[in-house]
Amino acid sequence: MILRAKYLITGDGRTCLQDQAVYLDKEGKIGWIGDAAEAAGRYPEEMVKDYGEATILPGLFDMHVHFGYYYSQPDLDNYDDYMVAYYALEQAKQSLRLGITTVRDLSCPPNLMKQLRLAGQKGYVTVPRIIHADAGICMTGGHGHQDGVEEADSPWGVRVAIRRQLRAGADWVKILTSNRGDIPEFTQEELDAAVDEAHRQGVKIAVHSGTQPSIQMCIDAGFDTIEHGTFLTEAQARQMAKKGIAWTPTITAYTYLYEQTKQMIEAGVDMDNPIAARAVHDQAFFKPAFEAYRDNFKKLYDTGVTVLAGSDMVLYKAPPLPIHQELGYMVDYGITPVEAVRTATYNAASVLRIEKETGSLKEGLAGDLLVVKGDVSKNIRALDDVLEVYLAGEIVYTA
Repeated sequence: MILRAKYLITGDGRTCLQDQAVYLDKEGKIGWIGDAAEAAGRYPEEMVKDYGEATILPGLFDMHVHFGYYYSQPDLDNYDDYMVAYYALEQAKQSLRLGITTVRDLSCPPNLMKQLRLAGQKGYVTVPRIIHADAGICMTGGHGHQDGVEEADSPWGVRVAIRRQLRAGADWVKILTSNRGDIPEFTQEELDAAVDEAHRQGVKIAVHSGTQPSIQMCIDAGFDTIEHGTFLTEAQARQMAKKGIAWTPTITAYTYLYEQTKQMIEAGVDMDNPIAARAVHDQAFFKPAFEAYRDNFKKLYDTGVTVLAGSDMVLYKAPPLPIHQELGYMVDYGITPVEAVRTATYNAASVLRIEKETGSLKEGLAGDLLVVKGDVSKNIRALDDVLEVYLAGEIVYTA
C-alpha cells in the first residue's frame, strides 16, 4: 500500500517534507519513503491512498498512562476484575482513535497490562504496543497506597518489591516518592537501592517526583525518567541532560486540575462541603504548578534534557489520554510543533529502547502511522483531526 499526503513529519524534531509517499510492505513495515510522483512507478501493483492536504507522521507515544486506573469512578464498587479489564480495553481503543500506537503504563492492577498485551498478540483484541510497570511502589502510607500501589520500606524491602514485580512480568519499575508536599517519602538510601536493583536486572526505572528536595534526590539516585518534575530547576534539568535522565512533565494533568479547582472556587465554595474544601486546599498547589509549567517549560527544554510526552489523566469525566493537548501546551509554551511531535515519537521510542522498531518514519521500521488533516508543522492542533491510524501496517482506526 502507498500512502500520499502533502506533508510528512519524520519524528526527528526537524524534518517536515512535502509531497511525499510512504510504501508499506507486506510485513507491515515502511519499505520506502520518497517523492510522491515516483511512488506509482516504483510500485505499480500497489493501491494508492492519497490523503491530500494532510500530514503523515509516526504513530504517537503516550509515556504516562494508567489504563486500569478505575479509582476515580463514582460507582467504584462495581469494578471487579472483569469490569477493570473492560475499562482498560476501552482506554486502549481510545488511544488508537487518537493516533497513539505505543503506551507506557506506569501503574496498573497486577497482571492487567501483561494480559491485555497478550490478548492483543493473540489477536483477541486490537491494542497499541504496551510497555508497562506493575502496580508501582511507594512507602507505607505513601502516595498511591490507596490506589493499589505496593508499599515497601527500607532499601532491602524496596529491592524485594522490585524483584516481585519483575517476576510478575513488569517491563519497567515505577517508584512514587513525593506528592504535593516538600517532605520526600522515600529516603535517599531507598531511592539508591531502587535504581541499583532495577539497573542490576537490566530494567529501566521511572519515579513520580514533583517537588523539592525530592527531585534532586531522584537525580542523584539516577532514575531513567522523572515523572512530573513540576518544580524542576534549570540547573537540575542540565544535570538530567548530562546523566541521560528524561523528563515527562504531564503539563495537561496539572493544568486541568488547576482549571477545575479554579472554577469551583469562582462558583462559590461551601467550606462545609468536603469536596469544595479540598478544592480550595488543592488550589494552593495547582496554581503554582500551572505557573511553573507555563513559565519554565521552554527554559527547561532548552537545557537539552530529553522531554517525553505523557498524559497521566485519570480523573472521572476528564478528557481521556489528552496527548494532543499535551503537545499543544508545549507549543504554546515556546517550542515548535515539529519539536513537540518528537517528544511523542522518537524521544519516547529511544527511552523505551525500541527506536530501531518504531517511533520514526524511516525505511525498515514498523508501519505505525498517524494521518491527520492539515499541516501539523504549522498547527499542532491539527492532530485533533485524525483521518486514519496504522499499527504495523494495518489500519486500526478510520474517522
